[in-house]
Amino acid sequence: MKNIAVQKGLTHVINYLKSAGYRVFEFDTSQKNRSDFFDGFDAVVFTGLNNNVMGIQNTRVNVPFIEASGKTPEEIKEAIECTLH
Repeated sequence: MKNIAVQKGLTHVINYLKSAGYRVFEFDTSQKNRSDFFDGFDAVVFTGLNNNVMGIQNTRVNVPFIEASGKTPEEIKEAIECTLH
């Protein structure tokens, strides 16, 4: 089972991914400041108004980030699956 971090407030995405068999963890943007926050996740789903909303522009992580703005839960799931293969 894949572990997906989803930003707080994306309840429709959380519910959809859970029903599709993913293990989903909700987070808020203050949690991403811990250097080890992304360890253990297979993907991170977030939404934001600018390119560096997550504060990760200069951080090296090996986890795919999926921008949720303007996407349906189905499109987000497809993006996750594409990055995991």
